[in-house]
Amino acid sequence: MIVHVILFSPKSDLPSAARRDLLESLVGAAAGIPSITRFRVGRRITHGLPGYEQAMREDYQFAAIIEFDDVDGLKAYLAHPAHRAIGQHFTASASTSLAYDYSMGEAADAARLLE
Repeated sequence: MIVHVILFSPKSDLPSAARRDLLESLVGAAAGIPSITRFRVGRRITHGLPGYEQAMREDYQFAAIIEFDDVDGLKAYLAHPAHRAIGQHFTASASTSLAYDYSMGEAADAARLLE
């Protein structure tokens, strides 16, 4: 399984309606791209454990986790017109963001990561 992980924060001066539009655009893009097998989005929580949250250099308010069966599914997603459209909206609306892709497996199979 391939996971596309996005961490982001909207611009602080982005109006509420534009914030809603950004999240709705993410959800809409997920519905329109067939290679996505699972799409989750969430808001960061804090719990106050000393040292843990303070160690984070950046406060990303939201996360999106998008799953694909394989690299070809990820590539199809990245090339899809709906992804390009959300990417433009995202660039204009986010103050900070990160996006990384990972090949994921079960923890019991972690030794394969060292190969």
